[in-house]
Amino acid sequence: MALFVSHTTIDCHDAYTLSEWWKTLLGYVDVEGDPNLPGHEECMILDPETGHRLLFIEVPDDPLPAKRIHLDLRPRTGTRDDEVERVLGLGATQVADHRGKYGPGTGWVIFADPEGNQFCVLRSEAEVAAQEAQASGS
Repeated sequence: MALFVSHTTIDCHDAYTLSEWWKTLLGYVDVEGDPNLPGHEECMILDPETGHRLLFIEVPDDPLPAKRIHLDLRPRTGTRDDEVERVLGLGATQVADHRGKYGPGTGWVIFADPEGNQFCVLRSEAEVAAQEAQASGS
């Protein structure tokens, strides 16, 4: 098993405005079918050449935390829960468990590496697709 970087997350106060600024700076675009709009608390932009994604997410902290950028990781194979166990076995510290935050099968787990750098383990793309297919009745 292994993980891959799904996207880089940036904590901020105004996700839309900051994503628009970075979009202009980097030449990124909105994710197809998921346009960013004023008032959105989460805004993702995409490099049309490499597929790299930046996710801007609003947090209530004031001032913003010192560690404002972290990696969101997805399993290449297997499930989020399999990777959670593997990451713990590698010595990461679990910071918060948000599994089920938006209903069964949703959510993520936040970890810290041995030096305290945080990262999240998300559901695999297959898990997300299966849940979306189930929700749409396919």
